[in-house]
Amino acid sequence: MAAVKACNILITGANRGLGLETVKQLAEDSCPKRYIFATCRDPDGSKSEVLRELAKKHPSVITIIRLDADDPCSIKESAKKVGSLLGNNGLNLLVNNAGIVAKGTIRTSSVEGMKNTFNTNVIGPLLIIKEYLPYLQTAAKASGTPGMSANKAAVINISTVGGSISTMPSLYEQFPVLPYCVSKAGFNMLTVLAAEELKADEILCMALHPGWVKTELGGEKAPLEPKESVEGMLHVIGSLTEKQHGGFLDYTGKTIPCVKESAKKVRSLLGNSGLNLLVNNAAEMGSSNIQTSNVEDMKNTFNTNV
Repeated sequence: MAAVKACNILITGANRGLGLETVKQLAEDSCPKRYIFATCRDPDGSKSEVLRELAKKHPSVITIIRLDADDPCSIKESAKKVGSLLGNNGLNLLVNNAGIVAKGTIRTSSVEGMKNTFNTNVIGPLLIIKEYLPYLQTAAKASGTPGMSANKAAVINISTVGGSISTMPSLYEQFPVLPYCVSKAGFNMLTVLAAEELKADEILCMALHPGWVKTELGGEKAPLEPKESVEGMLHVIGSLTEKQHGGFLDYTGKTIPCVKESAKKVRSLLGNSGLNLLVNNAAEMGSSNIQTSNVEDMKNTFNTNV
């Protein structure tokens, strides 16, 4: 199995599910780590008890940091704290794992639900990449090796097949989670555009689908245990090169399409009555990148365009 040899790693949403299992496996890995920054919204709360116990078992490696993906100030403060601990060392691996699921369809989705999901699943990761970028750049420059890898400097976005425009239509009836899917489609686009920006710094950026996993978000019907999913993802992460930069893979290493690759046969559902044509043309465009985007502009653009 390919090992994750990165010295300094940060994982968001680390107090439960996949994030917690990722921290556990990295801490128990044979490859030594200098820092595993395990971040979560409420480090002192009851939902973080298991993470605190894990940190006690690995006190020299695991550092718990408060980071709320919904709170820009929290993200900034977390970056300052991590920076003070890293010193002149960079951050080799950033795993954007924190996220929320909101159920809903065209008929039942609310404005508030859409905004909250987008805020956590897209704006949060964007701001996290933005604040931690200087530390990733430091790691990339210090490596002295050409090319890209997760052991040098990388952003790994934990996404979902639900954000694949090509795949999700066939799964929608089984998983009616429109706000979540729309936000993850945006998250996948963020991954692609961040990859475009970060390639000059030789910082690898890609998205991973963990599979359908038995977690608080995935539910009990899911076929995969967190241990199996994380083992697979860490193997994929340890094997990444510039060939996967900007890509979208699942926990087995299989490529997931993000857009339709072929047209599907149109089925007539309306019969002789109903709405014949709806053209959603109104839109708003903002001009910014990873380093200049702000919360208000992101929210306004999403509100108008989605």
